[in-house]
Amino acid sequence: MQKKYTLKDIVIYFFKLGTWGFGGPVALVEYMQRDLVEDKKWISQEEYKEGLALAQLAPGPLAAQLGIYLGFVHYRILGATLVGLAFVLPSFLMVLTLGVAYKLYSGLAWMQAVFYGVSAAVIGIIALSAYKLTIKSISKINLKGLQDNWLLWVFYLVGAVSTIVLQREEILLFILTGLIYMLVKAKPKKLQKTASLPVIAFYFLPIITYAKGTLPKMALFFLKAGAFVFGSGLAIVPFLHAGVVQEYKWLTENEFVDAVAVAMITPGPVVITVGFIGYLVAGFSGASVAAGATFLPCYLFTILLAPSFKKISQNQQIKLFVDGITATVIGALVGSVIVIASRSIIDLTTVMIAFASVLGLMYFKKLKEPHIILIAALIGLVIKNLF
Repeated sequence: MQKKYTLKDIVIYFFKLGTWGFGGPVALVEYMQRDLVEDKKWISQEEYKEGLALAQLAPGPLAAQLGIYLGFVHYRILGATLVGLAFVLPSFLMVLTLGVAYKLYSGLAWMQAVFYGVSAAVIGIIALSAYKLTIKSISKINLKGLQDNWLLWVFYLVGAVSTIVLQREEILLFILTGLIYMLVKAKPKKLQKTASLPVIAFYFLPIITYAKGTLPKMALFFLKAGAFVFGSGLAIVPFLHAGVVQEYKWLTENEFVDAVAVAMITPGPVVITVGFIGYLVAGFSGASVAAGATFLPCYLFTILLAPSFKKISQNQQIKLFVDGITATVIGALVGSVIVIASRSIIDLTTVMIAFASVLGLMYFKKLKEPHIILIAALIGLVIKNLF
């Protein structure tokens, strides 16, 4: 039997989850199922499944998207807003604090030693995540999977190769592959303009000319990045790398990998790495702008689509469009891992740390990403002090 709860109750719950919720999007989603559906019985199983479907269909980090939806279920826009803020705020404050420390101490030998080990571990973690995303979103890597989903695999390879060759991500390529997949797979009689164009048009909104000044550029860049995150927060990595390192040169290669590492050791959504990046670029204002712009598409999609989601979720064109984009985005993530690794894996020790990180996460279920990061940091300290 479903139990009643107040707006304060659910906001406090998500504040706690954002403070202590380690383990990435899959773990956070499982915590919500266990706590809100099974234990507290605040949310019905049907409501939870609808929220999870929306979170997978629409852009936005999976856990944050689901949390915002669950806040919307009984308390509408106010609930979605307060739950979203409560969930993101703790990890935002943590990465902001780490950003201050990084600015102050990154030139010291011990800090450099820590990130020597951590950067290599991050490459291993991202590589494994990219593999898991590939299997989950496209298919298993076997003959049947390749035959049944050949077009998605083509998009996947196109995304990877284009990222490696150009060393940046092409947003229009993602949109084009989504449209192609929708047109190829949907039956002609089902291609209804009114059903698909409003959603597709949203993806073009962030692609506008940047205004002058760092903060406006940051706002529009991170808004664009947030609009193309599907499922795992790590899917945002290739977008961020292309923009902040290669296009705008706001961060160096090492600083970028360190930023991803910071997101790994803090609770809450992995996407909060944008707060750390924003702080390094433009202080507190940069952190606030980067985080706000990244989570805005996630928030808007929820409050706009949630009221009529049951009908929208059945629209085959939208599902196919998202499938096409997702395959290319994940391919770009793989390409980005290769590009970043070529600059961050600098010797045999870093190779070994990266491989050990992958094997540790694969074969030791109790070993989580924050554990890997802490172990790698200690290894870096030991190696740099002894050799």
